[in-house]
Amino acid sequence: MSELVRSFGRTASEMRPVKLTRAVMKNATGSCLAEFGDTRVLCTATIEEGVPQWRKGQRAGWVTAEYAMLPASTGRRTPREQKGRKGRSMEIERLIGRSLRTVVDLHKLGEVTVTCDCDVIQADGGTRTASVTGAWVALHDALSAWVSAGKLKKLPLTGQVAAISMGMVDGQLLLDLDYPEDSHAQVDMNLVGTGDGRIVEVQGTGEKVAFDRAQMDALLDLGQAGIEQLVALQREVTGYEG
Repeated sequence: MSELVRSFGRTASEMRPVKLTRAVMKNATGSCLAEFGDTRVLCTATIEEGVPQWRKGQRAGWVTAEYAMLPASTGRRTPREQKGRKGRSMEIERLIGRSLRTVVDLHKLGEVTVTCDCDVIQADGGTRTASVTGAWVALHDALSAWVSAGKLKKLPLTGQVAAISMGMVDGQLLLDLDYPEDSHAQVDMNLVGTGDGRIVEVQGTGEKVAFDRAQMDALLDLGQAGIEQLVALQREVTGYEG
């Protein structure tokens, strides 16, 4: 088996350079630019009074997400999606929302809605995983701002959440696939995990071949090692202590 040459000269178990830059949007309550190599996602968090109609009277808040790829985020222009015609984007924004809600005490949040918008500025693989990771930082900062303003008694976060991709390319198990790797992957997998090592969601597909339990376990081990690095970076940039 020939050795695979990866972007940024990394090994099979290394992620691309990751950077989480806070407070990049003046008008957002919380914001973060998440960069995974050449993938860049702008994540913002907005808090509004009130909850969806079906949520009223439960004395609990709601955290949701929206996801979109800007037209020039890919090599070929991506058309803007129309409301009601967002198949892939809807699946991803539901993933982001589910992931964030696992680490928020919605009853301590009160009857407010937090919307995390994740807009892909530049896509080179792993946009959904970068979105989850950056959205947590934006969410943290938005909730912290409301605590500082006296609108919340304490931070209603119960932990951290981040996400990373894994896969098998040319028979080799790799962490954090970029677009060329992802587009040729035999197995494609995404992992969402918490700061204390628990799993929120696993998305795994044999694109060209089936995979066995040992390969799945090895991919999950790769992914959880990546999650550990990401939550450490989140703590570093936010000062979150849990």
